[in-house]
Amino acid sequence: MGALASGATRSVRRGRSHRLESSRGGFPIRGGKKGGETTGPNSADRGKPGTKRHLVSDRTGIPLAVILSPANRHDSMLFEPLLDAIPAIRRPHGGRRHRPDKAHADKAYDIPRCHAALRQRRIRDRIARKRVDSSATLGRHRWVIERTLAWLNRFRRLTIRYERRADIHAAFVTLGCVLICLNYFLK
Repeated sequence: MGALASGATRSVRRGRSHRLESSRGGFPIRGGKKGGETTGPNSADRGKPGTKRHLVSDRTGIPLAVILSPANRHDSMLFEPLLDAIPAIRRPHGGRRHRPDKAHADKAYDIPRCHAALRQRRIRDRIARKRVDSSATLGRHRWVIERTLAWLNRFRRLTIRYERRADIHAAFVTLGCVLICLNYFLK
């Protein structure tokens, strides 16, 4: 012990690590890539990595399905998976209906692929048309989704993404949706 203690007082030469430090064969120890597969450069935030939430809700704002994607991915790319993620809706009489009667969407979804996806699922489309519908008329139905997204942003953990792993962040978003549903039904 005495020999080890006397050697510890010597200064470390430049370029060499102290013998009590951990090292990986000359390579510096670094953390993993932040964000994971659901982050991408956000065009609205100077290229910082971000995550986009794609959300479907009913007319009262109760979230039915949510999917995460990188911020640089177009909204219409996840339209079909989002429609398929809607769970069965319980009806008062008869069997269960698996999809809503109609869907309201903004101008980002006004492409033939999205219209065809709704027709295939027998859902009436109320998609705002580019260069035809004004943004003022769209706000009559769009505010419900914006309010639901604002409810999700009330949870501090979801306002800024702190998690590196996508599955953990998706779990927190799902938990936020569950808490919104719980608050709605406990009123």
